[in-house]
Amino acid sequence: MKEYDVFVPLYYNDGRPIEPAKLDEVQRRLEAFDGMTFFPEPNHGFWRSGEHTYRDEIVIYRVISPLVEDARAFLRELKDELERDLDQREILIVERDVDVL
Repeated sequence: MKEYDVFVPLYYNDGRPIEPAKLDEVQRRLEAFDGMTFFPEPNHGFWRSGEHTYRDEIVIYRVISPLVEDARAFLRELKDELERDLDQREILIVERDVDVL
């Protein structure tokens, strides 16, 4: 079983806020999974590319799936759509092994 965190920015690269309807759509899309957790509190982060440091504010959506290949295909498609729709160079999606007690 795998757990996936989808890191979604709250602002476009030019500083404008992402429209709440777009965040609602991410949540609606992730309802394809059997369960989802949304961490609505803004998280601050940074990443480096070459000599440039980027700073961002994000929210996190978490899903768990036993159907790893299906989940990966779905999330790859979602990642491409979010990068395009939110005008981002990269959307981070983290995959982890999980054991459920």
